[in-house]
Amino acid sequence: MPKTAAQAAQLHRRLSWAEIDTAHVRHLIALARDEDLAGLGLAARPAVAGDATSALVPAGARGRAALMARKDCVVAGLPLLPLILDAYGPGCSFAPAVQDGDKVAAGAPIGVIEGPAGTLLQAERVALNFLQKLSGIATDTARLVRALGDSRTKLLDTRKTTPGWRTLEKYAVACGGGTNHRIGLFDRIMLKDNHLAAGNADAGERLAELVRRARAARPDLLVECEVDRLAQIQPVLDAGVDIILLDNFTYDDMRAAISLIGERAWTEVSGGVTETTLPEIGRIGPDFVSTGAVTHKTVWIDIGLDWE
Repeated sequence: MPKTAAQAAQLHRRLSWAEIDTAHVRHLIALARDEDLAGLGLAARPAVAGDATSALVPAGARGRAALMARKDCVVAGLPLLPLILDAYGPGCSFAPAVQDGDKVAAGAPIGVIEGPAGTLLQAERVALNFLQKLSGIATDTARLVRALGDSRTKLLDTRKTTPGWRTLEKYAVACGGGTNHRIGLFDRIMLKDNHLAAGNADAGERLAELVRRARAARPDLLVECEVDRLAQIQPVLDAGVDIILLDNFTYDDMRAAISLIGERAWTEVSGGVTETTLPEIGRIGPDFVSTGAVTHKTVWIDIGLDWE
């Protein structure tokens, strides 16, 4: 199908914090809290739960601590901080110095937390775990987006996410300037190599018929089809596919494929995507390039909590 503005609105998606289910996030926080305080995950739970160390802090003591970037980074996850503090008890507050998506230099403050000292000490590790992980994703995403230069090609994430963390990780990708691919199996028909093999439909008319059946089954969804050779492109175009995923194409074949497809479908490139290959992919100019590395190969950012 020819590209349309309506399709673009679905394909250029960036999750906002307002789209994330706060109840789900609170559940993740409660799991993390109970791992620390109550041995969640162990077959035999501790006889006495709680923070044995922070219990030594004098009753009524208050604390104030600054979240500090130890390395240059793009921040993601700040809206989690009030929810995390709330999970440990009342009386705590968080005052951000920056916003999600901001670039922060090493040594710069990210925000300040205040409240009962014992509560802050209990929440410290869980707060940093969430913030360091999500900021790592945002930072690595921003690095790969920069590698594309001024190309029109947009960087996509994938479903290679930590179980239970998908919306948070995709939100972090958006904070880093990336674009979100489908959120799950429910929001796009995506015919990948195993679907084609299972349907004995990896070439010719059988391939075209599978695409037509997909479109007829769910006319409300975009249909994407993965191809790994040039000969597969014409059948899926003839069947009216919306997006063609060029998997592990050489640069020369990628150019040929994009020329053949033209404006008749959106183009996505995957396979072998790295900071080194992205500049050339960007020059070739597919609509999208996707990589799971922004969620499954990222390094946590070092963020410290300095007690004041």
